Amino acid sequence: MSDILNKLAQVLEARKQADKDSSYVASLYHAGTDKILKKLGEEATETVIAGKGGVREEIIYETADLWFHSLVLLAHNNISPQEILDELDRRFGLSGIDEKASRSK
Repeated sequence: MSDILNKLAQVLEARKQADKDSSYVASLYHAGTDKILKKLGEEATETVIAGKGGVREEIIYETADLWFHSLVLLAHNNISPQEILDELDRRFGLSGIDEKASRSK
């Protein structure tokens, strides 16, 4: 796993114990799944807008926000980034059509 993903995962896990008034991530955890999903949706929309705009730096910035908030959602649900990487690895080399068909069985 990427070193930065590992570091972020550790920080996000530690924030579960933090005071909601002292940590942005702790405040998201405290607010619950709906708040986390709302923020993730906002970041996804901002990423789409940046992609449409085509400005490289904005795409990078917004994608970083999207990935970060995705990691918050994963941590909130006790899912490690490694589990996502393992799933991507499992899919590697499969055609998208075959992978999608395998989910409907």
